Amino acid sequence: MGAVTSFYDEIGGQATIAAIVARFYEGVATDEVLRPMYPEHDLAAAERRLRMFLTQYWGGPTAYSEERGHPRLRMRHAPYAVTPDAGQRWLLHFKAGLDSVELTPEQYEQFWDYVTHAATFMLNATD
Repeated sequence: MGAVTSFYDEIGGQATIAAIVARFYEGVATDEVLRPMYPEHDLAAAERRLRMFLTQYWGGPTAYSEERGHPRLRMRHAPYAVTPDAGQRWLLHFKAGLDSVELTPEQYEQFWDYVTHAATFMLNATD
């Protein structure tokens, strides 16, 4: 029986996740709606957390849980008004990240399905 590979491995592991997340935060850095949701002057810590989360979510190393415990995404985002506009902006920047790497159409769709669901799940306010 062959070794089981994770989606994380299939898409290129840490290098691919890092490229997606870096491109995503390039967009967030200049977004007037999303940037205020990141209180740190430098986005490096937020970028690291998302990179660790996505790595773990897709089957890579579990550093996120080891360091931060359960993701509790809605609780961690509760202090911010995550409106439909914010969700669409988040998706716009995430799409730029996905577009910046080479994924098969099936891989792209799987990743995109997850992030669109996550963006909807995180909404907690109206525009």
